[in-house]
Amino acid sequence: MLTTIERRLEIVETTNDKGKVDVAELAKKYVVSTVTIRNDLNNLSDKGLVIRSRGGAVINSRIAKELSVKEKHCEHLSVKQKLAVVAASLVNDGESIILDSGTTTEEIAKQLHNHKNLVVMTNGLNIIAELAAGGDAEVMSTGGTLRKKSLSFYGRKAESSLTNLRFDKVFLGVDGIDEKANLTTHFEHEATLNSMMCDISKEVIAVTDSSKFNRNGFYIISSLDSIDTLLTDSRIPQYYKDYLAEKRINLIIVPHPDD
Repeated sequence: MLTTIERRLEIVETTNDKGKVDVAELAKKYVVSTVTIRNDLNNLSDKGLVIRSRGGAVINSRIAKELSVKEKHCEHLSVKQKLAVVAASLVNDGESIILDSGTTTEEIAKQLHNHKNLVVMTNGLNIIAELAAGGDAEVMSTGGTLRKKSLSFYGRKAESSLTNLRFDKVFLGVDGIDEKANLTTHFEHEATLNSMMCDISKEVIAVTDSSKFNRNGFYIISSLDSIDTLLTDSRIPQYYKDYLAEKRINLIIVPHPDD
């Protein structure tokens, strides 16, 4: 039996995949009452994760669909490569850093091969492989349970591996930055681990292409005003520029390849 949170997460995923869902069909699928499903849909609609419709709900086009690592690798690749070059320039020889899992941070890892005496902690299997292929960085892994879709490790073992450690910088990837200026992701355990990474790092640097703005993941990692630096491209919406300026958060912008 799924918990309420798990059921609602599945409903969001089904809505994103099919474009719409029906109350009666969901009630039958989850063996719950139609009243329960209506409450689920109303709750998800209030959060902006679906749009309520007569007899069900439809997809909210502003929700960030979770892609596999293979799909993400091809998405906005030229932008990610530009971001990675600048991100790597923020890393000093001899520092200890965390690279969050993801394809943007994988591109950062590719730019670190000429750095000296780095210690790099990561929960990304793809990043471990990239760092192992070259350079002299000491590579640390969180370990834990491997989530195959994202090639990321999660769980209690991953979380416990960060206990009593401190790092100079964390480079954080996100699935979405919503209109309330929250950094979000699709996976609950990843949000928990990301929050821990931020807590044990002196400097938090979020790195994301501009397609992630006004997109909602299901779980909040942190608020945008809790980070130190945001690195993105020139298509960042003006609202977020103003927000970051008001909060005195460092904003670094690289030119979008298509501008």
